[in-house]
Amino acid sequence: MTTTGLGAGPGRALIALYGLFAVAAGARAAVQIATRFAEAPLAYALSGFAALVYVLLTVALARGARRLALAALFIELAGVLIIGAASVLRPAAFPDETVWSGFGKGYLFIPLVLPVVGLYWLWRRR
Repeated sequence: MTTTGLGAGPGRALIALYGLFAVAAGARAAVQIATRFAEAPLAYALSGFAALVYVLLTVALARGARRLALAALFIELAGVLIIGAASVLRPAAFPDETVWSGFGKGYLFIPLVLPVVGLYWLWRRR
């Protein structure tokens, strides 16, 4: 058992990645919602939701809020798996991609790997 915070060592890289994804997903969703929301409202709303989850994770990890980070990581993982599967099985329901479409293929599958890494990190830091 370690006594250092969640943001120590490799945790800093995790916080930086979540911060980067918060900005990237948030900016993408903001532009899509502001300019083309009627084209794919579900996809764009889900991208906005993903961005909020990434912001929450960035803050929770940076502040050492372990329980909040765990809950957000499980929400993220469930979102990636559910939206990823739905977008593959029913592509017509997603006329445009979300951050989590195709299990995050538009982001090099990082949205699929990141919550697993985050959960592992929290498990190791308990």
